[in-house]
Amino acid sequence: MNFNWTDEQAQLRSRVRALLARELPADWEHISRHGPGSPEQTAFSMAFCPKLAAEGLLVPHWPVEHGGRGAPAWEHFIVGEELFAAGEPRGPQYMNVNFIGATLMKYGSPAQQARYLPDMAAGRSVWCQGFSEPSAGSDLASLATRAVPRGDDYVINGSKVWTSYAGMAQTCFLLARTGSGKGGIAIFLVPMDTPGITVRAIPSLIGHGDIHEVFFSDVVVPATARLGEEGQAWSIISYALSLERVGLARYAFSRRVLDRMVGELQSQGRFSDNAVRAQAARALAACEAARVLVYRVVDQRARGLPPSAESNLARVAVVTADHAVSDFALDHFGDELCGDQWPLALAHHERAIAAGIAAGAAEIQLNLVAQEWLQLPREPRLERA
Repeated sequence: MNFNWTDEQAQLRSRVRALLARELPADWEHISRHGPGSPEQTAFSMAFCPKLAAEGLLVPHWPVEHGGRGAPAWEHFIVGEELFAAGEPRGPQYMNVNFIGATLMKYGSPAQQARYLPDMAAGRSVWCQGFSEPSAGSDLASLATRAVPRGDDYVINGSKVWTSYAGMAQTCFLLARTGSGKGGIAIFLVPMDTPGITVRAIPSLIGHGDIHEVFFSDVVVPATARLGEEGQAWSIISYALSLERVGLARYAFSRRVLDRMVGELQSQGRFSDNAVRAQAARALAACEAARVLVYRVVDQRARGLPPSAESNLARVAVVTADHAVSDFALDHFGDELCGDQWPLALAHHERAIAAGIAAGAAEIQLNLVAQEWLQLPREPRLERA
């Protein structure tokens, strides 16, 4: 097996790096420190993503008819690695590029595709994802937000929590219950300026403006806002999450931060200790393991294979790498991470906190690995006396 990049792929990587060197401002690390959902980084993305689009680098993997170049999945991932390693200048628009757009292409009506995909491909669109609820986090089957049919409309009532980017999003990819069980869930594409929607920011350590509560009070949307059919949502969600779980090259950011820290320790004469070097080696190995496992998923996608439990396995490896690098930072830099001295490392530490929660908690991913990858039997439930 040849693990080398082709000449064309190496040239693409160099091209992206040159664009970043040209377009990112001198204070970019301080801007990106605030997180993809911050006003600063979102505003930057609205200027930066159209430039990526003009270069054919925002959605190269999309079909030509939807604004892409029909490029292989690998090209999209090379671009994504470089952008995420640099602190993700696409801001919240990475969601459109990585999984919402692809989901609309597969399941959306022609009218929905015509309405939403052009703005995504042009870099002018910010979405949020209305999945988790106060009593339904990673267990989406327990969600309670309800959409009740009324003539040609639906009336939506309920709430969402931990909703990334809701404060500046134009549209919400919303899950709501129309019946009972998994088969009673539907997906709606809801403009965030629809009357009855209230958004409240949640102060947190993991990003400035990243997460929110969203409340729906008698929100009326037309039936044409429903994505797919009632009862089809679970297969749509599974498809979308398989793209989301490996859509961010977190391992590339972790590796960049680790390299920066090792270089600093070397300059201070603190990298000769064998225990320090061993811990750095373990963190590096975790980053490389995550990268290779993600590449397996990308390879399957490039060959047109259906989603599998390998995406869950890769997600667990990515979380492990994030935490290994974050632990290394805390052990050897500690209080130096606070303030403005190390914005890159501090941003990584804060995002690593959320790594095991976003896109499905790590515990849920491990359960899926056990069931679908290892084929382990479920433990029988004990009857109460």
